[in-house]
Amino acid sequence: MPTQINTLEQPVITIEGEEIALGPLHRDLIPLIARWRGDFAVQRTFGEMPRAITIEQATASYEQWAIGNGAHWFAIYERAGWRPIGHTNLFDIDWRARTCTFGILIGEADARGKGYGTETARLMLDYAFTALGLHSVMLTTDSFNLAGQAAYRKAGFKEFGRRRQCSFLNGTLHDIVHMDCLADEFTSTVLSAVFVPDEPRP
Repeated sequence: MPTQINTLEQPVITIEGEEIALGPLHRDLIPLIARWRGDFAVQRTFGEMPRAITIEQATASYEQWAIGNGAHWFAIYERAGWRPIGHTNLFDIDWRARTCTFGILIGEADARGKGYGTETARLMLDYAFTALGLHSVMLTTDSFNLAGQAAYRKAGFKEFGRRRQCSFLNGTLHDIVHMDCLADEFTSTVLSAVFVPDEPRP
C-alpha cells in the first residue's frame, strides 16, 4: 500500500525537478527507510542480502548518513503531494580525481516505472557536475536490472564494462554492469540557473 503522509507542509527541498524533488534526509523518514530497505523487491536490485530490516538497523544507518562527510544523501519526493518515495546519494567521492559513485533506491512500488529514477539520476548528475565540480560519476547495477539500465541511459550514463558472474539471483549468476557519465557529456537544466556569477549592476 502507498504510504500515507501529512501533505499539509512542503518538506525542505534542495533541488527541484519537474516531477520529483530532492531534500535532506530527516529522522521522521526512519520507519520508511526500514520498510524500503527491507522490501525484497527493492533488495533484488539493491545489492543487499534478502533480510528483514529493523528500526534499530535503519536508525543506525540514518545516524551514519546524517553525520558522515563521505557521502551526500537526499530524500526523493514526488512533487504532487510531497510524498517521500526513496533516497539517493553520491558516495566514494574523490575530490582530487573529481570522481564519485551514484546510488538510488525507489522504495514505493507505485512510484516505479514513472520516470522518477531517470529524473533523480539527472538531478544528481547536475548536482555532482554543476554544484560540486566533479567530472566523472559512475554506478553499478545488475545485468538483469533492465529497467534500471534503461533509466540510467536516459539520464546520460553509458556502459563501460562488466564484472562477470558475480551477482546471484534465483539460482543463476549474473554480471555487474558498470556505467558512467562525464561532465562534458552532460547539459545542466536545473542548477546551471543557480550557480552563475552576478551580473554587473548599473
